[in-house]
Amino acid sequence: MGNQNKDERHEMFMLFTTRVLSLHQYSTINKFSLKCRNGVYPFCVSRWVLHVLERGVSDLDLRVMVDWDDSVSMPGSVFVSKSLVRLRIEAENGAVIYVEDVFLPKVKTLHLDAVVFEDYDYWKRPVSSKTLKRLTLRCEDWNSNPDSVSLDTPNLVYFEYTDHVAKKYEIVNFDSLVEASIELRMTCEQHWHSSYGDLVGNATELLMRISNVQTLYLSANTLSVLTFCCEEILVFKNLIHLTMKTHREAGWESLRALLKNCPKLETLVFDGLHHKNTFKCKDVDGCLCRPSEDLPSFLSSSPVKVIKILKFGEISFYSDETAKQWQMEQVKYFLQAMPNREQMIVCYNTRIDEALKSQLERLARRGASSKCTVQLICDHRIEPIQRYSYVD
Repeated sequence: MGNQNKDERHEMFMLFTTRVLSLHQYSTINKFSLKCRNGVYPFCVSRWVLHVLERGVSDLDLRVMVDWDDSVSMPGSVFVSKSLVRLRIEAENGAVIYVEDVFLPKVKTLHLDAVVFEDYDYWKRPVSSKTLKRLTLRCEDWNSNPDSVSLDTPNLVYFEYTDHVAKKYEIVNFDSLVEASIELRMTCEQHWHSSYGDLVGNATELLMRISNVQTLYLSANTLSVLTFCCEEILVFKNLIHLTMKTHREAGWESLRALLKNCPKLETLVFDGLHHKNTFKCKDVDGCLCRPSEDLPSFLSSSPVKVIKILKFGEISFYSDETAKQWQMEQVKYFLQAMPNREQMIVCYNTRIDEALKSQLERLARRGASSKCTVQLICDHRIEPIQRYSYVD
């Protein structure tokens, strides 16, 4: 009975949607948003999309979620529209689009997430548009390097990109880029062959083209790509705000060179405080993790004014006391090594034990000065914000 009722609800929803759209046979539809799970017939989705395209829709938002053994296809005409200004297609477990041509002369915002293109060379990523302002491109994880990437988008302001390192970056035009979020990955084979002497890929051309951004988010995988797939760490001459996602399987070998090459950086955010130990951790110029007291620190001249640590106390194995203490020592090091800082914000995990919390509070009080305030904030704001500043 439960399944039957579910099928009936799906059928009623499809009939309702079809009837509503039929009322707009001769009028313009400005915005159409569809979120559906498995149970909605693919031909209905295609028919609705074609209908709103014919009605001159300017804002189209499609989010389709299906089971692995199911399939949903959409017409390739979704990429041929004289009216679309904003197009978002998001699929869970993949949605197939049969692409024959691309013509979107007015599009300013394009968001593609986990979409599979049929009858199209998937292993190439060509995007060319003079109108595009915001682009989100999250590619399916096939554990393989795309053959080539071409991004000719001179007026792009925001770029969010998830993909494996390409074999070649043919055209990358980001003349107007202000903000970027980059999740570059190596394949399993590249991870296997990675070493500290030989590169296993080359993402230098792509990263060079985003070096003018003011705001940048880098994933933990991208930090590894900077180490193993970049000929050099480029100068980010305009970067003001940098956020880095960390992971217990990713080392920090590239962070020292990266931060050295950010001469205008004002805000530094660690999304989590995780770290993988490597032999580079003991080198003077190797790693940013808690260097010895006698090693000179480039952070003493860093322009960073605000340092923020998210998810302090969050570890993969909660009983790992070593990881907890390492995070505490890392916060202590940042407080000592960055005299130009004006504010440190530590967002701690609500599950941390009282002993660790007490250590953090004592450290915050000692680290506060006439030039710097230290704030402790509970992740979920269950507890009040605690601010520590210098008291003469």
